[in-house]
Amino acid sequence: MTDTRQARPDASSRATLGKAADENFPVAPFFLPRAWRDDLMAVYGFARLVDDIGDGDLAPGGADARHLGLAPRTAEDRLAFLDAFETDLRRVFDGEPRHPLLQGLVPTVRRCGLTPEPFLGLIAANRQDQLVGRYETYDDLLAYCELSANPVGRLVLAITGTDTPERIRRSDEICTALQLVEHLQDVAEDLRNDRIYLPAEDLKRFHVTEDDLARPTAGASVRALIAFEAGRARDLLHAGTPLVGSVHGRLRLLLAGFTGGGHAALDAITDAGHDVLTGPPKATKPSLMRQVGAVLLRARREG
Repeated sequence: MTDTRQARPDASSRATLGKAADENFPVAPFFLPRAWRDDLMAVYGFARLVDDIGDGDLAPGGADARHLGLAPRTAEDRLAFLDAFETDLRRVFDGEPRHPLLQGLVPTVRRCGLTPEPFLGLIAANRQDQLVGRYETYDDLLAYCELSANPVGRLVLAITGTDTPERIRRSDEICTALQLVEHLQDVAEDLRNDRIYLPAEDLKRFHVTEDDLARPTAGASVRALIAFEAGRARDLLHAGTPLVGSVHGRLRLLLAGFTGGGHAALDAITDAGHDVLTGPPKATKPSLMRQVGAVLLRARREG
């Protein structure tokens, strides 16, 4: 008989999972069935850890590197770290992984029949982050989001047994929007890491330079650019809303939480006058609740 119990996370893994509280949307809220919560947190742990590796947020000689058998000097190489993590991910599907978060993913993969592709997409996105720091066109940025964001929504649908081609398409719109919103919140931080997720063609259109993005506060041209990109993200959220109306019960509330979280974050950007350079604008709880309610109302009308 297959053992489908979740593995017990170590202290480092618990710290990674604890970052769920800082996201723009609820990751695994209390109202979901326990099995769904466990599975969603297992996937979140994977996604959060691969992002932390790609962003260089892990100590080179820390527990995560040791779990993967990396020497401290090797762990300083983010591509080598990602390669080791991918090797351990593949053991989830055909062996015994070493990292506790990946051990915790095994029951979810078996219970839900998940495939490696979405997980490999998230690793590929973080590899791309090590090699590509600028995006010439909006289409180039969308192709990046196909790797960095869309797999997460597809995994949520697979976990809940609701994945259909139409739902996947709508989910992709919402997930891409959420990734764009995160890029807008983190313009200053990303620039410090020598990354710009604003299309170069749009910087030229709004007469924005990289020096403008490095200032402590945003000028009129930067604010106009951010407002334009926020409008694109808002349009994608609206386009994906029929996904919420296509499901029922607690899953509908969960997806409304994701979508409403994106709208609330965009509201925070608007309330900041589209000045994202002073720090990431964060949604308030009242704004999140209002937007979740609005998404549910719209989904009911359109469903």
